[in-house]
Amino acid sequence: MTKRYAMGSCLAGAATARAGDEMSGPALLLAGFALAGSASEASALLAGITVSAAIGGPALGALLDRAARPGRLLAGAVSLYAAGLAVLLLGLGRLPFAVSVLTAVLTGLLGPALSGGWSAQLPRTVAGDRLARANALDAMTFSAASLAGPALAGGVAEALGASTAVAVSAALIAAAAPAAWRLPARPLPARPVPATSARTASVTGVLTGGIRVILRSRSLARATLTSVVSCVAQGMLAACLPLLGAQVLGGAGRGAVLLSCTAVAALVASAVLARFPHTLAPETLLRGGALVQAAALALAATGGPAALVTAALVAGIAEGPQLTALFAIRHRESPDHLRGQIFTTGASLKITGFALGAAAAGPLTAWSLPGTLSVAAGTAALGALVLGARRAASVDP
Repeated sequence: MTKRYAMGSCLAGAATARAGDEMSGPALLLAGFALAGSASEASALLAGITVSAAIGGPALGALLDRAARPGRLLAGAVSLYAAGLAVLLLGLGRLPFAVSVLTAVLTGLLGPALSGGWSAQLPRTVAGDRLARANALDAMTFSAASLAGPALAGGVAEALGASTAVAVSAALIAAAAPAAWRLPARPLPARPVPATSARTASVTGVLTGGIRVILRSRSLARATLTSVVSCVAQGMLAACLPLLGAQVLGGAGRGAVLLSCTAVAALVASAVLARFPHTLAPETLLRGGALVQAAALALAATGGPAALVTAALVAGIAEGPQLTALFAIRHRESPDHLRGQIFTTGASLKITGFALGAAAAGPLTAWSLPGTLSVAAGTAALGALVLGARRAASVDP
């Protein structure tokens, strides 16, 4: 009963924090445009709060791995992230814009706490034979958040203003802190670690321990590479959504409908996988998800409203199980003393991949929108091909 409650509390906290995080992006864009008066400045705020995750992820993961009560550290990180959003909101239009961007960058350092930081704690809340189902439920919280967050941001901004939407997102994130605080403590080590070794590790390995494990494990390395390449393709698609909405669906804002379709399909697919968690091997799900995403993007490139909606649904069917498979491989391959760093480093790499994909798609869309979607399809397929090539290499004599 205790473990069941702990898992439910952990997943509820993760869902709340992630919904607030998904809400904060569009809310911050709207508030930045309203208070700073420029679309470019609003985009700079969003870029600032995401780009620093690449640095914050490994460092935060290392701290979580060394904490006797990682839940309390996670609660502090979640609370500070919410506080950073509040400070950012209060400073917009009142302080120099450079100060607001700096605040966004500092806040973004804690962003991986809302994704990988929570997922890394699951093995301490569930028994080993229930971890596969817990992974699928954890993936469902991402899909549910990506569906609810933007809808909440738009609804609150329309009814009460963009600033209120940012405040509500910060409140949601802060509301998850009690669930993090109650997470189980780390078991005491069998033998004490010498103080000198601990100090040395904290200096020399704080940012590299998890990366070294990822590189040394073939399964973990190829899973990480495939997930990052898939995020590059997803970032390219995200950059195309306004144009797709304007050219195909009758309005730039209607491109968000495609995101909702993807999120619903991912949520349903993850729910099915949670019911049958051992149907396929994680590597098979991961590679298959990349191939299905490639097919969905190729379908989107053909144009037409029906094709776009179908492509969005197919992409979601792939994304949900792919995320579940990625979590399963991370849990299986991660040593307990580096689990937090591996999860937060992986989250940082995925965020960076998404940002790179979105940035690369910008000039490509000026050349050709169908061409950009075709490049995105090829990128997703590349992730699956690389995974297949590495798998073949690993079994060759």
